[in-house]
Amino acid sequence: MPIDKSIIGKTGKPFTMPIEWSKVREFARAIRDLNPVYFDPELAKKECGGIPVPPTFLQVAAFWMGEDSTPTANFDLRRILHGEQDFEFLKPIFVGDVLTGTSRIADVYEKEGGRGGKMTFMVTEIEYKNQKGEVVAYARGTLVETGQAVGG
Repeated sequence: MPIDKSIIGKTGKPFTMPIEWSKVREFARAIRDLNPVYFDPELAKKECGGIPVPPTFLQVAAFWMGEDSTPTANFDLRRILHGEQDFEFLKPIFVGDVLTGTSRIADVYEKEGGRGGKMTFMVTEIEYKNQKGEVVAYARGTLVETGQAVGG
């Protein structure tokens, strides 16, 4: 089935993500990042202006997103792979900030698979704004729907 390019630009319902110190500490411990700025508020204030988030912390936004927050394509969930993830930070994000994220489908495209069948790629982008309305970050991810195996 040909890919539906009309879904490019489709957005989900905005979601709110409060940045809490307990969650930043838990995340830093979980990824074994023992940088003291995540654990010592005085040091963080002196060195960073506040307690920052670890670089991949925005990945936990999924816990604040509802079903209607993420626009989707009609992919076969049995053939989905996580292809790529990247983060672009425009301003620092600190404990105490309240982020609003809006997810959109940035691109869909196809490539011929090495084992037969076409692979379909969907690139999503979440724009994060802080409580001041400033864009502070983008999170981009790529999902891959693998081609169906060739019988034989």
